[in-house]
Amino acid sequence: MSCRTPGRGAGTGANPLRRGADRARTRWHAVFALACVLAVVCAVVTGLAVQAAGERAAEARARLLHRVKAITVAQPVGPDGARAAAPAASAHATWRYPNSRVHTGPVPVPPRTPPGKAVTIWVDDAGDVSLSPPRTADAITLDAIAAASGALAAVVLCTGALITVRLRRIEAGSLRQWEREWERVEPHWSGRARPEQGADDD
Repeated sequence: MSCRTPGRGAGTGANPLRRGADRARTRWHAVFALACVLAVVCAVVTGLAVQAAGERAAEARARLLHRVKAITVAQPVGPDGARAAAPAASAHATWRYPNSRVHTGPVPVPPRTPPGKAVTIWVDDAGDVSLSPPRTADAITLDAIAAASGALAAVVLCTGALITVRLRRIEAGSLRQWEREWERVEPHWSGRARPEQGADDD
């Protein structure tokens, strides 16, 4: 579609200075812009899918376990037995499950949890602490964000790399065309005689 103002010039309205390579570059830049939009859509769809899958898995895992309250009876310690301030801490605690049975053992707790603090734990049907509790909502959301970011980066980088290669080929072809045209025009433009012209030729 021509954008020229009616009445300005005649003919098809094509810009005589606009070459095929210029039009090709414009098309590929438009393709990249479209690819970026599609990358955002792909990232959103991927993130939502991972979020939904994570939530379903957490709900399925939660149906197999039971959430109970445990009361800590000691300071948190790390994996090596030293008093811990790191996130991977545990403390001895007591809890009941079923209600008639008392359990005692290490349970995961936040750092610096004092003795006598009530913490929520997940146990199996026998009342033992589960080593693989349901994933938290924050962890599921982080997974979804990571998946969406990966999808976005993959689409943009792959498309960008392919278009960059194509644009370089277009540029190389354009330079070769300019050289061929300049070889034809330069002798007339500069007044330099061509090798095949004689000394007496006008």
